[in-house]
Amino acid sequence: MAVEAKPLETPLPLTHAEEDPREHLMFDPRPREEMNRMVMEAMTRTSRRYWAWVIGLALVVLVCLFGAWGNMILTGMGLAGIRRPVFWGLFIVTFVFWIGISHAGTFVSAILRVFKAEFRRPFTRAAELMTTFGLAAGALFPLIHLGRVWVFYWMIPYPNARWLWPNFRSPLVWDFLAITTYLLSSTIYLYLPLVPDLAMARDRTTGWRHVVYRLLALGWRGTEAEWHRLRRAITIFAFAIIPVMFSVHTIVSWDFAVGVVAGWHSTIFGPYFIIGAILSGVAAVVSILFVLRSTMLHMDYFIRKEHFDALGKLLLVFSMAWAYFFFNDYLLTWYGGEEAARRILTLHATGPAAWVWYLMLVCNVVIPWLTLWNRTIRRTPWAMFIITLLINVGMYAERYTIVPLTLGHQRMPFDWGVYTPRPTEISIVIGTFALFLLLYLLASRLIPLVPVWEVQEGQMAHTLRRVGKAEVPSVTELE
Repeated sequence: MAVEAKPLETPLPLTHAEEDPREHLMFDPRPREEMNRMVMEAMTRTSRRYWAWVIGLALVVLVCLFGAWGNMILTGMGLAGIRRPVFWGLFIVTFVFWIGISHAGTFVSAILRVFKAEFRRPFTRAAELMTTFGLAAGALFPLIHLGRVWVFYWMIPYPNARWLWPNFRSPLVWDFLAITTYLLSSTIYLYLPLVPDLAMARDRTTGWRHVVYRLLALGWRGTEAEWHRLRRAITIFAFAIIPVMFSVHTIVSWDFAVGVVAGWHSTIFGPYFIIGAILSGVAAVVSILFVLRSTMLHMDYFIRKEHFDALGKLLLVFSMAWAYFFFNDYLLTWYGGEEAARRILTLHATGPAAWVWYLMLVCNVVIPWLTLWNRTIRRTPWAMFIITLLINVGMYAERYTIVPLTLGHQRMPFDWGVYTPRPTEISIVIGTFALFLLLYLLASRLIPLVPVWEVQEGQMAHTLRRVGKAEVPSVTELE
């Protein structure tokens, strides 16, 4: 790998003088061949427990997702709890949740790459996989919610002999176009930095793995010209996919905001949904990193306490931003003076489902604000795992509050109703979570989860300079 370094080195300030810089991944280099071996061992070594999880999750997907969905197709949408006045229920709640989770890869990889945040290097691919698999799980729900899934092609704008076109004012069409665009672009963005690591795996495997990796590596040899083109392509996609990320969740927010439904008709839903998506996505990244670090060989070398610390700071910032937009939405509703909207806000806090509203605030505001300011907690992986799981519980409660709890109490009191999820809906939702975990488990043994070349590039840029009797960390800007 050819790297051109600028001669100027910028010393990094030591914020904690008592901390040994060699505890950081960038200052604890190992030979490239050793890191390659560590990653390949993590991919190729499996245990009985791993296969038990794979088989168990596959059965859950088969029964809870496809079995329940197939039964609903044969029997009808009456199996679901969506009926007047609540026609958007758990399916749409989970759809918004998965689209939010999918923002993690773009934010952690693209935005942090643009801003040259060095701590992102070892876990960018783990976050990018979350984007792809989160979109795969979320993309099922427009089809599930459609009911008559065999006419899904009506959402696709294509020339036809009937001279009929999709209704472009339908949120189903918006979601289809947004998800398709984001899925294609994020998959390409995942694949580009993967090529050098696929070539590494190609040169260290035999049999069917070697054949597959040889095809996917596209003849990569690591020449100067190849590295130049790869870096340019990654940079272009990093800048291009950021507006795609913002546009996708803005479109999801428009599913609600463009309606005249009390409690939804708000101009702040765009940034509010984006901040919520990034909060839930980064929290999911931390949860996944803890699981990978605890279950896969050698992951404790690549994923360290410093990474949990940095992501914990981001979570605290986004929790504060989410709280600002959440209460700003309340302020706008109160200032607007519409009686129906005010009544909905009161019912959220005092109605029979008020526990969902308070669960949302406790998980998204109280817990992060009380814990993530503490550096010791941020550097404790199991504590961060619990906190991030609770944050995503709170984010799911937020989507539940926005969708069925708001629809149940609109302007006409005679049309009020209470939404109760049915077993079929709950089963399908559980099935999509199992599908996400199953895809991740399979991917962890098929592709390198750590971008070794990015880690080595960062370690080449970071050095310890001796100034007097002290060793000062410094970083060289690489091109």
